[in-house]
Amino acid sequence: MIVGIEGKVELREPTRLHINVGGLIYEVNVSINTSNAVADKETVRLHVTQIIREDANLLFGFADGNEKKMFDTLLKINGVGPKVAQAVCSTFTPETFAKVVASKDVALLKRVPGIGPKAASRILVELADFIVDSPEGGGSAGADHQEAMMALESLGFKKEAIRKALAGESGDTATLVKAALKKLQRL
Repeated sequence: MIVGIEGKVELREPTRLHINVGGLIYEVNVSINTSNAVADKETVRLHVTQIIREDANLLFGFADGNEKKMFDTLLKINGVGPKVAQAVCSTFTPETFAKVVASKDVALLKRVPGIGPKAASRILVELADFIVDSPEGGGSAGADHQEAMMALESLGFKKEAIRKALAGESGDTATLVKAALKKLQRL
């Protein structure tokens, strides 16, 4: 399985790159965000998801690891194929997508080509706990929230209630759990 590709860009289109790797030229499908991050005739290094079908062997490339995570997570949802997942990656950055999911904004998600009201609702329900990894050297706020969610789930609380209790809270895991428990007591 191919998980990365590095080579010289031979052709750049809005959603497709041709990358020359040692004399072999690979066609790599990319989001508009990744295409904009790549300059013509430059050497690039992309994270890759390879999809092998009966009639095709497709490569999807991403300049950002979080964008690849978003794409791979979307593919796991029933009814979401690679083209729709690529459209979501072209429409939203991973950080923006995480905010859309957290706010359950169906109207914003329906703006993506290929996503209707049912698909948007399904995506928001199934990705309710989608969290973007923090950049290297960045804070661990996302990790603290995730750990707090897991701790509260292990105590038997429902995900939706936990999410509401953690909304707007900040701090380390212990602080988040204490604050959420106080809110959950009142519910």
